[in-house]
Amino acid sequence: MTSNIKKLLVTESLSQRGRALIAARGDIAMIEFPNMISADDFDALLRREAPVHGVALGATRFGERELEAAQEMRVVARIGVGYDAIDVPALSKRRVPLMTAGTANSPSVAEQALFMMLTLAKRGAELHALVKTGAWATRLGLLPFDLFGKTVLIVGFGRIGTRTAKRCLAMEMTVLVYDPYVPAAAIEAAGCKQVSDLDAALPEADFVSLHCPKTPETTGLFDAKRLSKMKPTAYLINTARGGIVVEQALYDALLANKLAGAGLDVFEQEPPPHGHRLFDLPNVIIAPHVAGVTREALDRMGEQTARNMLSVLDGDPIRANVVNQDVLG
Repeated sequence: MTSNIKKLLVTESLSQRGRALIAARGDIAMIEFPNMISADDFDALLRREAPVHGVALGATRFGERELEAAQEMRVVARIGVGYDAIDVPALSKRRVPLMTAGTANSPSVAEQALFMMLTLAKRGAELHALVKTGAWATRLGLLPFDLFGKTVLIVGFGRIGTRTAKRCLAMEMTVLVYDPYVPAAAIEAAGCKQVSDLDAALPEADFVSLHCPKTPETTGLFDAKRLSKMKPTAYLINTARGGIVVEQALYDALLANKLAGAGLDVFEQEPPPHGHRLFDLPNVIIAPHVAGVTREALDRMGEQTARNMLSVLDGDPIRANVVNQDVLG
């Protein structure tokens, strides 16, 4: 006999606020899986629990194989905004919406980008070590500097890029924006200056902050050639996705003093290998891909993810959070 109960698979990182929304529904069964589950174990889980009608994903990859195993997938949701691990065409082929958490984590990532700018400008890590090692007398050789009056180039003016721009404007910085998909009028209305040529703008920037999605167009966007166009006194911040910056090229530029420093929340390989060469550079600060994973962001993302999935199962998807709009009637 066919059951009216819909089955949702949710990763262990889904917040309690999101779980509570799902648990309150008597027509839904919720099954948890580990965030770092292997592809084979995930496939086995889908087949064992099939039919599966929805899934809330952390870092897990999802595509044709998983759709086949689930049998009746109706919605795939990311607990976040990035979706480079999702085969969007495979979902669209089966008219399955891919949904993201909208603006839920954008304030957190914007704050992390600004934090990294400030930490590098104020030499946070270096001065901390200086005091601890008793090198107080050498402090004037490591003078910090102000963000005030500096120029930042924001690459990508979506949910996160726009919020980062607001924070930089509050620091009284000049904000340049490169995003070929956003009208110049919208950028100017936000108090920023639109630039149409990325390479021409790079020599003007004291900081470059990346907020674009990882796509075939942006993979390797900052290679050796592009990094060479930045000022030797400039800093690169990447809180977007690993692979947008070519790490070997970044290392070479930093080692040759062709770039002043970098702040990295993301890496080409995650987790990065132990002893990664960038780790040894004093002008690089790093984080384990947690810019958008604050306590508050987890609550917001979990709640939005649950609402996203439920909206599809209830026949009224939250359209603004659907990536593959072509599946909507």
